[in-house]
Amino acid sequence: MKKLLFAHFLKNTLAFFILVCLSLGLIVWVIQAINYLDFMTEDGHSFYVYFSYTLYNFPKIIHRILPFVFFISLFYQINRYELKNELIIFWTVGVSKLQFIKIIFNFSLFFFIFQVIIGAYVSPIGQDKARNFIRNSNIDFFPSLFQEGKFIDVVKNLSIFIESEEPEGTYNNIFLKEIGAVSNDVSKVIYAKKGFLKTNKKKRYLQLFDGNIVNINGSKTNNFSFYKIDFDLNKYESKSTSYPKIQELSNKLLIRCLSYNFQGKANKMKSEIFSCDKSTIKNVKEEILKRFYKPLYIPLLSLIACMVFFISKENKKFVFYKYTLFLTGIITIIISEISLRYVSNSIFGLYFFITFPLIVILSIYFFSHKKSRKNF
Repeated sequence: MKKLLFAHFLKNTLAFFILVCLSLGLIVWVIQAINYLDFMTEDGHSFYVYFSYTLYNFPKIIHRILPFVFFISLFYQINRYELKNELIIFWTVGVSKLQFIKIIFNFSLFFFIFQVIIGAYVSPIGQDKARNFIRNSNIDFFPSLFQEGKFIDVVKNLSIFIESEEPEGTYNNIFLKEIGAVSNDVSKVIYAKKGFLKTNKKKRYLQLFDGNIVNINGSKTNNFSFYKIDFDLNKYESKSTSYPKIQELSNKLLIRCLSYNFQGKANKMKSEIFSCDKSTIKNVKEEILKRFYKPLYIPLLSLIACMVFFISKENKKFVFYKYTLFLTGIITIIISEISLRYVSNSIFGLYFFITFPLIVILSIYFFSHKKSRKNF
């Protein structure tokens, strides 16, 4: 009987969690996708790159909202059972409040593991794949950049202006300004009456006709005319960030960097995609704690929600007590976010972030144990 009751409760909680998590996740994803529209409208990436980038960022959204959704789901189910007098059934068949709390705490460990898996593996891999779509889109975003009557400067070291475009893909009165990679004093200005965007073996270039090239080197200039030239576009890439961020790196790379730092050899760690030095080690520590330790706040939230057991709905203070617990849970989530930002700034911030959930979990457990014995 007890197993059936617990199975029913946990099943309802899990179903509600999945429903809220997916619903809220999709809402956040749509809002975020709207913010990423700049990839198409300004940075010139294709719709496929835009959609793939936003889709692979979905696990990151789930990772961020999971503690909040878990607490809301559990708190809602406990209160729903209390208001419908369904908790009385548990107490009637001999389930103690401490036993119920232990079951829910063990249930929360499943979400703890789930949060670690998403944060440490699924989300970084998804974000890295999303970044790959930007890295590999450098040769396909030029067609969407060419807009008549508009200066385009979203490409590194290159500005483009096209006066008009004909239906068959002919561009009229094209102006290009190329800035030197080493110095802004070195630049090149190209004007052509007509031009075509060509693709040859996955390489893009502008075929320009009847124009002039002006080379500028400081105060010196020289120019010459041409009838036809091919302007290579493959060396240019979008200004969109293409290198991986710390949250996109693998656990192995982050832990290796942290290990080198403890040995005082952080600067000796070399990687093509990541530089392990004093400027990044703080973010590395924060990221590791976020992936592997921050999920510990989920069991803490489960215990806070369980505190509803210790007051009857008949009590005049029930509503106040319930809202106080809800606010406590929300504040705990906020504390986990804020304190994480200070773990790399001070020893106190690190100790607080590590010890806070452990101390509160033990305090609530001993309080629950004492309360349960009194009620018994």
